[in-house]
Amino acid sequence: MALLLDGNRISGEDIRTQNVTACAAVANIVRTSLGPVGLDKMLVDQIGDATITNDGATILQMLEVEHPAAKVLVELSQRQDKEVGDGTTSVVLLAAELLKRSHELVKQKIHPTTVISGIRLAMREAVKFIKSNMVMDISSLGEEVIINAAKTSMSSKIIGADDSFFSQLVVNAAQSVEKTMSDGRKKYLIDNVNIIKCPGQSSTQSHLVDGFALQMMRSAQGMPLNVQNAKIAILGFDLRQFRLQQGVQVLVKDVDEMEKIKEREKDITKDRIMKLINAGANVILTSGGIDDLNAKYLVENNVMGLRRVPVKDLHKIATATGGVVLPNLADLEGSESVDPDSLGTAAEVAEVTLGDQQFVYIKGAAHSGASTVVLRGANMFMLDEIERSVHDALCVVKRVLESRKVVAGGGAVEAAVSMHLDTFATTLGSREQLAIQQFAEALLIIPRVLSVNAAKDAAELVARLCANHYTSQTQADRVSLKNMGLDLVNGEVVDSVERGVLEPALSKVKSLRFATEAAITILRIDDYIKLNPKEQEQR
Repeated sequence: MALLLDGNRISGEDIRTQNVTACAAVANIVRTSLGPVGLDKMLVDQIGDATITNDGATILQMLEVEHPAAKVLVELSQRQDKEVGDGTTSVVLLAAELLKRSHELVKQKIHPTTVISGIRLAMREAVKFIKSNMVMDISSLGEEVIINAAKTSMSSKIIGADDSFFSQLVVNAAQSVEKTMSDGRKKYLIDNVNIIKCPGQSSTQSHLVDGFALQMMRSAQGMPLNVQNAKIAILGFDLRQFRLQQGVQVLVKDVDEMEKIKEREKDITKDRIMKLINAGANVILTSGGIDDLNAKYLVENNVMGLRRVPVKDLHKIATATGGVVLPNLADLEGSESVDPDSLGTAAEVAEVTLGDQQFVYIKGAAHSGASTVVLRGANMFMLDEIERSVHDALCVVKRVLESRKVVAGGGAVEAAVSMHLDTFATTLGSREQLAIQQFAEALLIIPRVLSVNAAKDAAELVARLCANHYTSQTQADRVSLKNMGLDLVNGEVVDSVERGVLEPALSKVKSLRFATEAAITILRIDDYIKLNPKEQEQR
């Protein structure tokens, strides 16, 4: 049927098939990067810059997907990355598999609304089962549980070989930004963990700085290299020679007056600097520039000055040191002054050379709550991937520390939930039963892909894994089998908890919810109308 609108329309079966195909294509790109033996992808952009990674969210973000349904999966991975930090690849695979199986049901003349209702019911039952049967409190598992959760996150990354070193580094970094809220709960503000990259040496030379580190140097060589008991002025304006704004005209009839104006322009910034110094500042950080003339005043007064500090870093430093970012020095009387209470305090501010780069360390900040991970590595490709791996591990550690709940990894949760849903589906006498059975089958995509990527016999391993979980749910004396997962190195089914393969409970629950919602969003579409772009009128 031709539309009255200027465009084309695809309906029903055709558009569903298109959407499922597009989503399957996106999932196939990240499929081989899942798991501890997953492979990396090299992505090259328009100007030739290469990125080598196996992080699902990074891969999909760089793909610049155009198909509207496939974009839903890209946004899904980014949402998982933002909310949990890990599990970005598995959530995309799960959503695509769920969509494919749901589409098969729709092809068999089961109405999409019935399928959606069944999927929702299965998701709710799955979450309920995970919370009641699979979740373990970390207090019952000993001190090593947080380290093991970090190691599990790193196992599929470039730093997997050095997971003992990096897991300890990440846990120390997360614990250094602990904050107790007014209701007594502990929060871990991992945004206050600054990660900086310095090429050179091996990755195990990376270290944690108790404080804030900036990848820059002093604005003049004569400034002190090290300032003890630092009083830090944090400025949101530059310290360059004052100039009147464009459009301001000053009518001068005397040449001497002109010279006085020029002298006064020089003195305005000098007066501001002296006000800061008289308030007690011996370190000045500014988001703007510091010109040579004003750098001279800082050198004469033995003050360290840093210019063009990123605004985001200024706010973090202000939080850590108890200072205030000053957009200007104006006070209520209309003149300029500096309140000593607006200055941040730190035990030490020092310039340090690592490799061939300079860094400024702000240590012993008054309000603490800030630390920096300095990453070392052979080249920038490696450092970029280590940074992504450390960020993911930090997110995992934060979730474990805050929720105090973990689940077994290695496909244990997916297999257990799949077996439970199979049993649950038989208790229903409606058509939703079919959708719940397909949901149960879709969950097995995770252990299946893990096995295939590890070059193992997926059919045999997944069958043995499911048999263990079925036994744990049907025989009261074999409940301990509920934590059985895959050992992908030896191709065995083992107790994941004993092996220390643990993941945040939140990661599994969120990925199930997100994948279900994404699949439902795409499944609900039964019409696609694309309008043609309007032609420009010829003049």
